Amino acid sequence: MNAPIALAEAPGIAACPACAVAPAAVRQGSRAPSRARIVLAVPAAHCAACIGALEGAVAALPGVRAARLNLTLRRLYVDAAPEVGAEAIVAALARVGYEGFELDAATLAAVETDAEGRDLLMRLGVAGFAMMNVMLLSVAVWSGAEAATRDLFHWISGAIALPTVAFAGQPFFRSALRSLRARRLGMDVPISLALILASAISVYETLHSGRHAYFDAAVMLAFFLLAGRYLDHRTRAIARSAAQELAALEVPRAIRIGPAGDAVVAIEALVPGDLVRVLPGTRIPVDGTIEAGESEIDRALLTGESMPQPTAPGLGVGAGEMNLTGALVVRVTAAGAATTLRRMADLVALAESARTRYTSLADRAARAYSPVVHLVALASLGGWLQATGGDWRVALNVAAAVLIITCPCALGLAVPAVVTAASGRLYRAGLLIKSGTALERLAAVDTVVFDKTGTLTLGTPRPVNLDLLPPEALALAGALGAGSAHPLAQALAQAARARGVAPAEVAALREVPGQGVEGCWQGGRVRLGRAGWVGAEPAGAGAATTATWLARPGAAPVAFVFEDSLRPGAEALVRDLQAQGMRVLLLSGDAPGPVAAIAARLGIAEHAAAVLPEEKVARLQALAAEGQRVLMLGDGLNDTGALAQAHVSISPASGLDAARAASDMVLMGRDLAPVGPAIRTARLSVRRIRENFALSALYNIVAVPVAIVGLASPLLAALAMSLSSVTVTLNALRLR
Repeated sequence: MNAPIALAEAPGIAACPACAVAPAAVRQGSRAPSRARIVLAVPAAHCAACIGALEGAVAALPGVRAARLNLTLRRLYVDAAPEVGAEAIVAALARVGYEGFELDAATLAAVETDAEGRDLLMRLGVAGFAMMNVMLLSVAVWSGAEAATRDLFHWISGAIALPTVAFAGQPFFRSALRSLRARRLGMDVPISLALILASAISVYETLHSGRHAYFDAAVMLAFFLLAGRYLDHRTRAIARSAAQELAALEVPRAIRIGPAGDAVVAIEALVPGDLVRVLPGTRIPVDGTIEAGESEIDRALLTGESMPQPTAPGLGVGAGEMNLTGALVVRVTAAGAATTLRRMADLVALAESARTRYTSLADRAARAYSPVVHLVALASLGGWLQATGGDWRVALNVAAAVLIITCPCALGLAVPAVVTAASGRLYRAGLLIKSGTALERLAAVDTVVFDKTGTLTLGTPRPVNLDLLPPEALALAGALGAGSAHPLAQALAQAARARGVAPAEVAALREVPGQGVEGCWQGGRVRLGRAGWVGAEPAGAGAATTATWLARPGAAPVAFVFEDSLRPGAEALVRDLQAQGMRVLLLSGDAPGPVAAIAARLGIAEHAAAVLPEEKVARLQALAAEGQRVLMLGDGLNDTGALAQAHVSISPASGLDAARAASDMVLMGRDLAPVGPAIRTARLSVRRIRENFALSALYNIVAVPVAIVGLASPLLAALAMSLSSVTVTLNALRLR
């Protein structure tokens, strides 16, 4: 065909359409992947120290390729060889003191309930009630009670405080015990030690009729520690991950149509080929193809499309989409874990659990921090024993305060809270993060390179001169176009059907690779394709339009002229990027004329046409050598090398599988506009991470010396530690 559009750049087109489809069919039909994905719930994971312990224990197993803990969801994602079962991973977790549960649909529903939040709240209530009563008794002592009266109040306080600390402190005690059994020092070890020290000192003072007992401090310490942990739990729950939002779209049951009539069944009971009925106002439970019925589909939650899309038999629908106006009968192509929705949810969860260099820094700091905390506390104990002439009461109080105030909770929360909030914000804007380091790399971008067809444009050519051509030409073009896989031929066939033009009676259709399609009509040969092949004068290399030609007996060849619509938001995105000071380039495999026309329309000064895939890679390598950090946007097979080469890359959801696999982010809707705000969000995320590190460092610089010199009681230390953890989490939530 006389079509300057490059076949490699047209989505889904290769020299032989069957060759292009066959590999994908083999890949999608495979049921024996080389790696098995195992997901486990780890309810006891709650801090940065848990990440290193869990991931290290599982990664050490033979056959395990990678293990990643999503701290927000408390789920462990394991890529392993098929022979590695969940039982081996559960055993490895038990060896380091954690209980793990393999997730299926029923277990996942149970895990999503906030059992931990309810447990923390119950213990917090018990600690608060006991604290008020112990404080009332302490007032009597502070008011001047002496001798037997003071001892009585101390004993009553102990009777209330000791069971309370034993009950309310269980979350800390259990975690500390697991750490010690695994021969490591988690952050709950110093917390538990402080609670035990405060209670033991109080019992000692009471037994020896001392003037001061610290039962009130021990109970208040437990109360404020629980309050901080509960607030941390709630603020992370507020920052709901994008994976949870996707999971909320899943429908647990469907109406299956069978020989005996309709029956409501669980999603897990459906298999490809089943028919399901989708009523108006309900979500579509499966991926499938519409068999009967017409309606409108709201795809806003999945693709960002604001307008409902009309649908009819033969069209595909996806799980999670909302059926608005009419009943539909859908033939199932995928259900449950095989749906696009579930795969997308898994993709987001993995992205949130992936590790940036900031996360690694936080983990290393937290792992090294716990031994340092105990050494500092031990040094404080020894120093105060020497300074006070062996006063164990004062020395132990200072040591307990140091243990509590130096807890690295804030450091461990600095990055996960930001990544969770940012990924949720970008998902709601229509951008799906695949790579865990994408936010960091996106924040550093200073150059943006675009592909044209399918990226800046929709990749769906549209004939624009049909009104100037005779109806006979369109009837012939529609018949010939129906026999070709080329997008221009298909566009003509669709245009003819849309205008109600019946296709001509063309026999012996035959597609000539690289040229066009031909057939027999009224005893003569007709051709649709390239200008030179049909006997027309080829357009100049600088032609700004795309065309294909029709040759028929007894008439001069006629041209069908096409234009490709700009993708929504393309003009706004280019202006936004230029306003941010970005360098913008257009590299396309298309002919010079259409490329120059699009570049002029968008205001892109730097552009190149007829660029081969290897030339795109070389151009990006040259930009990197110049110190440019490139964001690449592309969608086709000819873009995969450039997408992998770029500092960070984005592919539209409409792109080929290979392009989406090579990219760091996927644009879920048709609109390009979210890319500009995403860059600003990435920069803001990196700023928030750095702010959280600064807050953690400032807290320790101020608080640790205060505790060492004896100016902070265990109670004040607990307040300071809880406040620091909540502060970094709230700072991350500012991204929302």
